[in-house]
Amino acid sequence: MFSFAYPGLLLLLLLVPAFVALYAWARYARGRKLKKFGRLKTLGPLMPEVSPYKPPLKLTLEMIALALIIIAVARPWGGVKDEKTVKEGIEVVIAVDASNSMLASSTSDEKGIDRMRQAKLILEKLINRLDNDRVGLIVYAGDAYTLIPVTSDYVSAKMFLNSIDPAMVDNQGTNITAAIDMAAKSFSEDKKIGKAIILITDAEDLEDVQSVMDAAKTAARNGIQLDVVGLGSTTGVPIPLKQGGYLIDPETGEPVRTALNEDLATDIAAAGKGIYVNASNNDALNELDKQLDTVKKTALEASFSAIHDELFPIFVWFAIAFLVIDIFVLDRKISWLDKITFFKKEDKK
Repeated sequence: MFSFAYPGLLLLLLLVPAFVALYAWARYARGRKLKKFGRLKTLGPLMPEVSPYKPPLKLTLEMIALALIIIAVARPWGGVKDEKTVKEGIEVVIAVDASNSMLASSTSDEKGIDRMRQAKLILEKLINRLDNDRVGLIVYAGDAYTLIPVTSDYVSAKMFLNSIDPAMVDNQGTNITAAIDMAAKSFSEDKKIGKAIILITDAEDLEDVQSVMDAAKTAARNGIQLDVVGLGSTTGVPIPLKQGGYLIDPETGEPVRTALNEDLATDIAAAGKGIYVNASNNDALNELDKQLDTVKKTALEASFSAIHDELFPIFVWFAIAFLVIDIFVLDRKISWLDKITFFKKEDKK
């Protein structure tokens, strides 16, 4: 079946007869002007290099090329064929610590960027790299909550990521066990799809360390890789409050100081068959990205689309060929052809 993407452009083919008519009028006007100087048969020998056939031939070549270009611009289609596109990737669930300690500085300087802000920056960059993968978001403190289920909608994922705030979680604490269990339940049931959990934490004040290790090992046994991103400095810093001042320990009356427990964070990652990276490390994102690449990718979805068989390149190449021929066809006569008489016999004496 032959059709065009832009059939309206075919009206431009009317330019071809218009140019031919203009050329015929120009030739007629030229003939009338020459007659003012004498009979054309007499003037012919005075212009030995002028060919009466070359100009019409060149016009024919140029008009054919013009017609072919117009047809090409109209995008001729020769038919429709089905094209299958398969996206391969993995499923990633990001568990973000939303405890009050995430309000503390991510460096040893208490005025530095807070841990929550640093987590959002690194995770937004990571989501931009996921490409065909699916991503889900979980927040946790004393309990874990699903913020967004596993999805391919990265725009929504980043929007929900930026909305995370410790104020949204009433039950404070650092219940990583609940976060891992919730993340493991968030994946699809297809066992062929590679799965990974990215745990964002300062690994401080865990309610039950052994249960965290058991949860990490269980995830690994089920084929889920657990990677840990550590936030904060190993030097303790106070936790600022939005209303001003710092979080106070009711028992001592002193500001609560929070520090990153890197040893414990590393042990959790090892139990989950993943890696530990410190968010303040310049290579943290690259290391995490490389680790996710080790998770086996599989076909997540297949889409079918009808693709037209484009024919315009054929018309373009033919147009170029006619234009190249036109370049080498000169207006003057060909000397060796001038000696040959095609349409009359020589008079016999």
